[in-house]
Amino acid sequence: MQASKIARAWFALTALVVIAGLAAQIPVSAGTTGGTFHTPAGRVANLLAFFTIDSNILVGVGSLLLALGVTGRSTLFGVLRLTGLVGITVTGVVFQVALADLYELHGWAVFADTMLHKVSPLLCVAGWLLFGPRGQLSWRVLWWSLLYPLAWLAVTLVRGAIVGFYPYPFVDPGINSYGGVAFNCVLIGVLFIGLAAAAVGFDRTFSRRDEPDDYLAPDPAESVERIRDAGTY
Repeated sequence: MQASKIARAWFALTALVVIAGLAAQIPVSAGTTGGTFHTPAGRVANLLAFFTIDSNILVGVGSLLLALGVTGRSTLFGVLRLTGLVGITVTGVVFQVALADLYELHGWAVFADTMLHKVSPLLCVAGWLLFGPRGQLSWRVLWWSLLYPLAWLAVTLVRGAIVGFYPYPFVDPGINSYGGVAFNCVLIGVLFIGLAAAAVGFDRTFSRRDEPDDYLAPDPAESVERIRDAGTY
């Protein structure tokens, strides 16, 4: 029970960090002048074009559901958890390797950057390693999780060709050519698949399916089976 309370507190903290980071980033983006989008509403809406923002939203939603104990054991939540976990890990790695020195930030932008690029990835990965939940990942879940980066890339390239905006230099054909963009995306795709496979392997190795995490809401079908096994109706 004590472990359950600590786990929920950790997930709640992770969700709070994401919310704080997004809450700081929205007015920063709205108040930025110049660029492709000339209205505050347009600049705020454009936040959804960033892989960082989308991954943090997935992490925030998954962490909040875990903190509230309403997730259950389902393929859908497994996909949400794995997609957020790998997405935020890729976010942290790519940011530190390729993006950290591109911009000079000040004020609330520094706070938002720290929350979304550094604190959130660390809390999410550490929380998953420490508290799981275990027994929810599979190779089927892995393949479903690949829909997120593929969809993001497709929308980014099509939208970029239409409106002339690309959220990151490594996906901008005007900077790298389409061949360079393809090469960059293959590298990041390999990183994504490798991290996802490692997460599934870790989960399958260390999961204790006979000792479910007590901060997860029971799956209805699983509960029915337990009642039947006990001979109670």
